[in-house]
Amino acid sequence: MNEKIALRQLKLLEKQRKDIRLAAEKWPSKFQTLMAIILSARSRDETTIKICKILFKKYPTAKKLSKAKLKNIEKIIKPINFYKNKSKNIMNCSKALVEKYKTKVPMDFEKLVELPGVGRKTANVFLAESGGDNIGVDTHVGYISQKLGWTRNKNPYKIEKDLEGLFPKNYWRKLNYVLVKFGKTYTSKKKKDKILEEIKK
Repeated sequence: MNEKIALRQLKLLEKQRKDIRLAAEKWPSKFQTLMAIILSARSRDETTIKICKILFKKYPTAKKLSKAKLKNIEKIIKPINFYKNKSKNIMNCSKALVEKYKTKVPMDFEKLVELPGVGRKTANVFLAESGGDNIGVDTHVGYISQKLGWTRNKNPYKIEKDLEGLFPKNYWRKLNYVLVKFGKTYTSKKKKDKILEEIKK
């Protein structure tokens, strides 16, 4: 696979996808963006966005969420998958932001992954959404990258490194955004695979 073919395929993917709002997008603060990305893991973006709107109306800042009672957070985010763990994570993450960073979200990968509930993918998606050159690898990115021959790996870290080697740096932040929107546009695996095969030609 060479860069020219991969870039052509990426442009075709972008044309095929609908402009669906992702959980990481369009929040007024970096704190809300990070919380939404944590909550979106293995949950539907539509559900996450809806629940986050309710959550942020009551707890719009790290300071307010850090002082919330766990049972009150759980009650709000119950429709989201793994809500009990995620409730603890966003509360503890908010506390860490207040105590260590004066409520500001650090714009540094190593500092981000030290926060409760923030793994490699979450940190990368957050930084990319904030304008950084990062690739967040989730199930959509992994699946499409394998199907198009951009990677042979299944390990998210190795996929991330393969994509970094294949695409110019100024395209990195775009990858998760385009691939996830494409993946969500075609919920039927059969339809998705058919289009990916056409793009591959």
